[in-house]
Amino acid sequence: MSNAELPRIVDPNKFAEQKANLEGVIALRCLSRFAGLLQEVEGDVRVHLQFGMDAERRRVVEGRLEAPVVLECQRCMSPMQTTLNSTFKLGLVISDEQARQLPRELEPFLIESFEADLWQLVEDELLLAMPPYPLHERDQCPAAETLESLEGQVDENPADEPEQRENPFSVLAELKKKDDH
Repeated sequence: MSNAELPRIVDPNKFAEQKANLEGVIALRCLSRFAGLLQEVEGDVRVHLQFGMDAERRRVVEGRLEAPVVLECQRCMSPMQTTLNSTFKLGLVISDEQARQLPRELEPFLIESFEADLWQLVEDELLLAMPPYPLHERDQCPAAETLESLEGQVDENPADEPEQRENPFSVLAELKKKDDH
């Protein structure tokens, strides 16, 4: 894959007609919405985009991306390295109406006139590829010992024995018995 920077603004209609392939990188620090979620904003996202037309003559772009990133583990709050990967197939649309008419296998990518911001496209896909709760592998997490000790405490109090609680309606049952007499 090329190490050249991916162009930011392109004419997607022209690229679709030419069946163009684009490969390149974008520095993570240039993607401000995504960079704010990272522990370290170093490195690049590698991108491959293939423009074309589908069987219905809709303009589409298929792509894949790979980004080695450092996120915050939600278990131990320490930095963790991972690689985000995404593959996608987008239909190029100029209105919400066109977006509603796309088949399910195509996600809409809204373009303005003859321009598309590829960096925005990549940033959106990276945001979708983010894990909801980034976690180290359990055996690699600095909090693993703490978790094991906490789980041991839970095991000492078995949940098999249900707790005896007073029924809040027992008073009503007693009143009902008095009324029946």
